[in-house]
Amino acid sequence: MTTADDQQQERHSRAFDAELITDPDELARREARNGLRQFDVVIEMIEYFLQPERPFKLRPSHLLSLHRIALDGISAYAGNFRPAGIEIKGSQHKPVGAHLVPENVEEMCDYVNEKWDKETPLHLSAFVMWRLNWIHPFTDGNGRTARALSYLVLCTRLGYRLPGTNTIPDQIAKDKVPYYKALESADKASLEGNIDLHELEEHLGALLAKQLVSVHKAATGERGQE
Repeated sequence: MTTADDQQQERHSRAFDAELITDPDELARREARNGLRQFDVVIEMIEYFLQPERPFKLRPSHLLSLHRIALDGISAYAGNFRPAGIEIKGSQHKPVGAHLVPENVEEMCDYVNEKWDKETPLHLSAFVMWRLNWIHPFTDGNGRTARALSYLVLCTRLGYRLPGTNTIPDQIAKDKVPYYKALESADKASLEGNIDLHELEEHLGALLAKQLVSVHKAATGERGQE
């Protein structure tokens, strides 16, 4: 029987020959430090692009920079697209070949840029989160980078940095099962040539509400489960 914890571990990919740290405890510490650094950079990028003279355009360099920080000191491929094919354990989706990664990433960026003023912030955020996972452009750290880039798109499209410490990326990291389920739903729709992010948008909307509730609780002094 597969438990929720098992499911959280199943949708994962990693190129072990590229690892620089083999000790599990040291790896966990480095991933935690890198995660904090990555989020700090996301906030810096949001504040940078919220300035009127710096209109936002999603570029491949943005996700490469965020990936480099997430895998710094962990993988030899930090900040680089994967050099070969890859499989996602626990998922039926087969990512594109390595030679198609740059083209697919550019198309993802084009979609966001072309629909920037036509689609909702949640749709664009969900699209980036799903599509980057669908492409799976890296040997490791795809999920972390997708969630960071998605949050960047959401806040920048909204026009302000979202308040609250119980952020959407943090909530997903604590419970990945519904996140994986929503990604799988979008993957299935794509097999039929459709972009259907309904389930993922709903999930992100619920997480957004929880993030904002945490602000209210902090302001009113409420305690308890968020």
